[in-house]
Amino acid sequence: MIPPARPRKLAKVPFVELADGRLQGVVSSGSDIERVYVSSVAAGTYAYACSTNNNRPCGGARGSFCNHIRALINEAVLQYGAERVARYLRVETVDGEPSAHTIAYGMTSARPPQGDTKAAATVFSRFLRHLAYLELAPTTAPLPEMQWFPPTRAAA
Repeated sequence: MIPPARPRKLAKVPFVELADGRLQGVVSSGSDIERVYVSSVAAGTYAYACSTNNNRPCGGARGSFCNHIRALINEAVLQYGAERVARYLRVETVDGEPSAHTIAYGMTSARPPQGDTKAAATVFSRFLRHLAYLELAPTTAPLPEMQWFPPTRAAA
C-alpha cells in the first residue's frame, strides 16, 4: 500500500484506482446526492466512459471529457501523484512537471474515442466492496478475504 501523495476529500470522488489498464472510479453527482457516476479513462487510447450507477450515460461526456472524468483525474493525482498517473495512462505532458491539468490536456488533445461502459459494473462492485469494510467492527483478527496481502514485518 502506497500512502497518498496528498490528502484528498472523499465527498466528491470516494473511489479512484489505477487498475485493469484504466484510471477508474466513482464520482458523486453535483446535483443529486443519491446519484453517482462510474467514470474511466483507458491507458494509451484514452477511450473514456462515464455513466450513472444505473448505467445511464452521462450527459456531459459527449465528444470530450465530462466534469466527472476531470474530477477523477484531479483526485487520482492527489492519490497517486501526477507522475505516476501520467506514466500509467501513457500521457506525454508538455512543460515539464505533469499536473492534473496537463494530463487531461494531453489526453483530450489526442481526441480520445468514447469507450463503452462495460467496465462500470466491475468498478462499481469494487467500490461497494470497499464500502463494506467500513461497516466492519474494528478488530485485529485476520479477514479471510484479505489473506492475499503479504505479511508485514515488525520493525526491528
